[in-house]
Amino acid sequence: MWRKLTDAELVLYRRVDEVLYYVWDPIGVAHSPAARDEYQAYLLKVFAMLQEGADAPSVAAYLDAVATDRMGLHEKGEHSTRVAELLLDWKTEIYRSR
Repeated sequence: MWRKLTDAELVLYRRVDEVLYYVWDPIGVAHSPAARDEYQAYLLKVFAMLQEGADAPSVAAYLDAVATDRMGLHEKGEHSTRVAELLLDWKTEIYRSR
């Protein structure tokens, strides 16, 4: 059964969505409004990982696995690490201000 997200969780969920689309963007579609939902399939997993306390290397590994295994792209470890760290920074900031 699903529960309603708290205000902080809702803000984090939105930030994860934005970071995946505008920053991670492994296939380079952030410039196209028509592709705004391109990374929605990965949003819930990344959000859940953050909620469960995953660290940056774990989140980065998941993002790399998606890019390489599902999208057939080359691994971009440094970029994935920066994205994971940004997501964790957002989480910290959101929960600190609540």
